[in-house]
Amino acid sequence: MAELSRSKTGDVRTRVEDYVNDKIQTAADLDQLDSLIQRVQEQQDLLKKQLEDARRSYQEAHARVEDRSRELKVRAERYLAEEAEVQERQRLLAQSDASDDPVSKVEARMVRVRNLEIAQGHLEIVQQMNALSTQTRSNLSSQPETSVQAYVQLRGLFKQIQSAQPAAEDAAPQLVYEIEQHCNQLYNEVKNVLEENLRKILEQMKWPSKELNLIGNIRERWDQQVRLLLKLQDPDLITAFGGKDNLGPSPNVEPVVLLPLEVMVQPLAARFRYHFYGDKPTNRLDKPEYFLTHVLDLVERHSGFVSDMLGPIFDEEVLSSETLEAIYSDAVSAFITALLPIVLAKSLSFLPQISQEPQLLSHFMHELMVFDAALRDTWGYVPIPRMLTDWKGVTWKILTVHGYFAPWLAVEKDFALSRYRTIRDAADSVDVDFDADSTQTKPTKGAIRVNDLLETITDRYRGLSSFSQKIKFLLEIQLSIFDDYHNHLQGSLQAYLMAYRAGRLIPGQHDSDSLGRKGLESLAKIYGSAEFLERKMSDWSDDVFFLELWEELQYRAKDSNGHNASVGTGLRVADVAARTSATINSDDPDGDLDADGSGLFDQTALAYRRMRERSEEEILRALDVNLHAAFGPYARYGQWSSLAATPSEAGATAPSASLDGFCETTTVLLGYLARVLAPGPLRRITKHYCATVQREIYDNVLMHHTFSATGASQLRRDLSAIEDSIKKESHLPGVIGGTMKRLQEAVFLLSLDAVKPAGSGTGAGGDDGWGFDEDERGQIISEDATNVSLMKESDEWSLWDAEKLVFRSNEAARQALADMGLHHLSEGDARNVLKRRVELDS
Repeated sequence: MAELSRSKTGDVRTRVEDYVNDKIQTAADLDQLDSLIQRVQEQQDLLKKQLEDARRSYQEAHARVEDRSRELKVRAERYLAEEAEVQERQRLLAQSDASDDPVSKVEARMVRVRNLEIAQGHLEIVQQMNALSTQTRSNLSSQPETSVQAYVQLRGLFKQIQSAQPAAEDAAPQLVYEIEQHCNQLYNEVKNVLEENLRKILEQMKWPSKELNLIGNIRERWDQQVRLLLKLQDPDLITAFGGKDNLGPSPNVEPVVLLPLEVMVQPLAARFRYHFYGDKPTNRLDKPEYFLTHVLDLVERHSGFVSDMLGPIFDEEVLSSETLEAIYSDAVSAFITALLPIVLAKSLSFLPQISQEPQLLSHFMHELMVFDAALRDTWGYVPIPRMLTDWKGVTWKILTVHGYFAPWLAVEKDFALSRYRTIRDAADSVDVDFDADSTQTKPTKGAIRVNDLLETITDRYRGLSSFSQKIKFLLEIQLSIFDDYHNHLQGSLQAYLMAYRAGRLIPGQHDSDSLGRKGLESLAKIYGSAEFLERKMSDWSDDVFFLELWEELQYRAKDSNGHNASVGTGLRVADVAARTSATINSDDPDGDLDADGSGLFDQTALAYRRMRERSEEEILRALDVNLHAAFGPYARYGQWSSLAATPSEAGATAPSASLDGFCETTTVLLGYLARVLAPGPLRRITKHYCATVQREIYDNVLMHHTFSATGASQLRRDLSAIEDSIKKESHLPGVIGGTMKRLQEAVFLLSLDAVKPAGSGTGAGGDDGWGFDEDERGQIISEDATNVSLMKESDEWSLWDAEKLVFRSNEAARQALADMGLHHLSEGDARNVLKRRVELDS
């Protein structure tokens, strides 16, 4: 310790010594010694003061800590004492047998207090209800406006209590029931009185006579009673329609008959029952149009009064309440709504009597759809304002709600199929209608009648409002008829094919009817019928009715998914797609179903298209067979190389007698096709006909015989006659075109002169090289300008010129053919043709 003290003292001395050395370094610094001592003294005093303050602060803090410690000790002792007391009390309570009755009694008293408060509230509500009821009844005769107002307040009170029930967990169901019964009873009382007052006014007005009495204050009194009845009904209308969205595509709301119109319709209903019930002559099961037309006449007769008298009242009601704007329709539509229950009741009384009579049921449904259409189109009936869809109609209620669609569909299907079978099996159904449009292929009378029947069926269900019902009509009736008629055409085609095969397989049999015109007529009738109905299906796909049906089907199919997805009642997507269009069964929900121009008749039109294509193939095959047979004698003619010389004028040479069979075949077959086919398919078939002629002559005549100059000239004349025959019977200018160019060029090359005539040229007196006279040349030039070059080249080339170049080399042959304008013959073809001349055969 002493050592530590000495160390500290040494440190102090060292620091003092350093301080003095720092402050006094020169003799001059001694003059400031007093001031230095003074500053040191002041610093020492200050440090002593600070030390004293620190010592005092320490003592105060120490005292506070001591006080706090004593306080905490006291509180801890107090807590321990209280804890011991609580534990003791818990021990005593655990061992005590004291009862809980005081708590239960308090809770019971609180429950009674709450019940008393609820009872008091109920009593106040009942008192208020009784007060409003008394006010309503007491003023009903003298001041009906006050009575209606009091009832409206009572109805509002009921709605408030009813809307508060869910939050109160249905705490007062009996009270709600009592008020509801009271409101209904009071409503009937007020309604009966007001309706009776309106009836008396209507009697004074002489409603519903043509000449109404509006003298004096009758109109004002009528106006007042109508407004009171509307005000009485407003709470019910707001309850029924206020929360409904009428802007949706299918609003699930039904129009309500307005009370004033219900009263006004009562005398009309009485007259209706008098005329159309019982044994009156106007009540006929076969004449439903009687009572339907009568209702339309009522609308026509009273629409002016309704519009002029009720219209302004409705407008004022709508302006007074935004909610009522979505409830009140126009006055005429409201009047029609009041008349429709009469029509529905009468229809339902009709149906049990006619449901077993197919003709009566069909006629009734047709007249009912006409009635609905008249209300929609003539009167613009909109029972609920701002509806985006048309009114479904009384027909929809009868068919859907009351379940008469299935019987009616069965009746219409039986009628349609019966009529279809009559058309199909008629003796003249296979006759071609030559009076049809000349620019179109001529269909059979049966196909035209089937189309007319299908259009009539469309009109039968065009007025339906249910999508499912429309689709079922389409699938079960129209497409069924299409399918059956397709099978009928298929059967006719199979019968033709069997007859043809039988004729080909039995040796020696040649039935000109089955292989000639009769068979071709059968094929042409099948083709015409298939093409006509396919074209009609295309027209139907553009019809607004079927377009809307197709769009709705697409929309429903896109929103449906799963294995048993449905587009309507009893309509699976897969089943509908198999009968209409496979595109609606697409797995792509975001795909554009209409991007490829699909439609309702895709599958059926495809079947008829295949039938048309198959029948066209058989027509072409039949032409090939008949042409082969017709060219048989011509191909067997073997005198081409030994024909006698003919006059120098080729036009004077007659066609070969062996061509008579071809000319007759062309006249019969091609002439018939020209009468029944449209220009497009006729041109296509004629070109095939020309190609077959070219193949038959080139392969079986030109390449199988040798020709002298006279024989080649005769072949050239025969070819001209063949072309003339085809042009004459087809009535198609330029139809031959380039189809027979190969044969024409081959005949030109074959018929070159062995010796070039002196002074030959292209003058008017020169031979044209084809044997045509001047008139014939003009016709050929106008139809096929390409032949001109051949006619000119015939005077410039000799057989030997051509032989030298064609047989010299391929390059020389190509150049020679190009110079002669022969572009459809190869070098090998040209050599083979020239070898057919007897002069070059060796």
